[in-house]
Amino acid sequence: MSVDVRQGVQEWLNRLNSAAEQPRPDPLEDLFLPDAHWREALGLSWDIRTVSGRPAVARALSDALTQSGACKFEIDPDRLAPRIVERAGVPCIEAIIRFETRVGAGAGLIRLREDQPERAWTFHTALDAIHGHEEDRLRRNREEPVFDRDFHGPNWLDRRSARARFDDREPAVLVVGAGHAGLAVAARLGQLEVDTLVVDRETRAGDNWRLRYHALRLHNTYHSNHLPYIEFPSTWQQYLPKDRIAHWLEAYVDFMDIQLWTQTGFQGARWSEATQRWEACVMRPDGSTRILRPQHIVMATGISGAPKRPSVPTLERFAGAVLHTSEFADGAAWRGKNVLVLGSGTSAHDVSQDLHGHGAQVTMIQRSPTLVIQVEPSAQLYDSVYLERSTSIDDRDLIATSIPKALMLDAHRRLTQKAEALDASLLRGLEQVGFRLSSGIDGTGWPLLFRERGGGYYFNVGCSDLIASRAVGLVQYQDIETFTAGGLKLKDGRQIAADLVVLATGFAGHEHTVQQHFGPELAQRVGKIWGFDPDRQELANMWAKTPQPGLWFTGGPFSLCRAYSKFLALQIKGATLGINH
Repeated sequence: MSVDVRQGVQEWLNRLNSAAEQPRPDPLEDLFLPDAHWREALGLSWDIRTVSGRPAVARALSDALTQSGACKFEIDPDRLAPRIVERAGVPCIEAIIRFETRVGAGAGLIRLREDQPERAWTFHTALDAIHGHEEDRLRRNREEPVFDRDFHGPNWLDRRSARARFDDREPAVLVVGAGHAGLAVAARLGQLEVDTLVVDRETRAGDNWRLRYHALRLHNTYHSNHLPYIEFPSTWQQYLPKDRIAHWLEAYVDFMDIQLWTQTGFQGARWSEATQRWEACVMRPDGSTRILRPQHIVMATGISGAPKRPSVPTLERFAGAVLHTSEFADGAAWRGKNVLVLGSGTSAHDVSQDLHGHGAQVTMIQRSPTLVIQVEPSAQLYDSVYLERSTSIDDRDLIATSIPKALMLDAHRRLTQKAEALDASLLRGLEQVGFRLSSGIDGTGWPLLFRERGGGYYFNVGCSDLIASRAVGLVQYQDIETFTAGGLKLKDGRQIAADLVVLATGFAGHEHTVQQHFGPELAQRVGKIWGFDPDRQELANMWAKTPQPGLWFTGGPFSLCRAYSKFLALQIKGATLGINH
């Protein structure tokens, strides 16, 4: 079977190599199924996009092959061997490939349906390295002499500390935010020898995790959450607590020689057409400001911006405390008190559970239907690629980034149905107490909700059981008549006492952050950030060129930030080299 699988892949690649010699749409069409998809990530162009349908794929691929000079498509002997797997319910042959272009070395992946192996179902091309600037080559060139005869001269730490001050130069790249997103791209840029400075307003790297509410931990296993180059120790617990993540991020700065200024607030930036650089203002710990002039700014402040504080009718009548979840640290202060939590997403559930565990009487106010899924095993079904521990993290990232949106959504619909069957008892219990449930957008579960809305779901780690057993109360927002000085009054006359209202109302998106730091004109020019761009079938303005030169965005979960930080760093490296396809 393995010989047949490999032979089928090689035959397809031989036909692709022949077609690539004189690329034309007609011969290329014969290589693809009618419902084929080509997902491009810089492999044949400086673009991240997905093209669907055989004619469109053939036309776009013909142009890209011509421009890139791509050749030598072959099975990569050093990576995961061709195999038969199931994707979106369809058995298919999946193979990791490599190729060459004028710019660099490429990596890719093809899928041939098992019942129609002569034509490709999906085709993925990605830039792996730029010729002459491969990470291994650059790393070897940085090696210092074994012996340093000047024992009294500056050592490695002295030189690193001096460089991090940027006293005598400007950074090529300014990364705003020292969370996992910012540090991942900074590490990649550092390995490509792109002079990068990270700034963060907090005191320590990792404080964006460290300072969040006491009980926070990741809701997916650590297998998908590594950072580039250094994987988490295999001895760690599967679901990482916030402080462990924070400590790791702080250590990662040191391990990866990342140049970081903490307690440094990004005040805003203006693009200079004359110099093709930014004039970025940052505030240093002593209150002074410095103007930096980088060629590129990477906004790594998370997919969520400022806390959303919606206008809640009659809430002004409430005489108790009102906190947004961003301000909530620990439920211990509210022991024996009555608390209303407005919202029913992840933060609302976690805060409610924390308060209940500390002895508060909690009532959740649900505003809209919410997807609920057991954290284990159901929520982990969607992460199956990363649970294949026999494969390298680089192979798993390549497989994950090769799946086009259409296949991803088909797979997620199937997984959502399976998850709901596994969770039937819990979901039935929630419905019996009046909790309104969702299956996600078009039944695709939590991942698309995350990519489109940044919320609307909850991985159950116990709070749903509290709601189903009525240990945590539940009120539907539309049943509220008014907030009162002492709580709220329902339309049926019941009154619920409260000492605190927690607003679990989410956060503004990237667009708000851009407008705040770059102005409304630039924000309008950039447009939507995060959420799918229907034409490109990719997340809008993430990890790719934006309408504003020199402005980039990164964010999201560890797995996306790790995989796409490579593409973001390669684009910036290419720009510094003046490379264009």
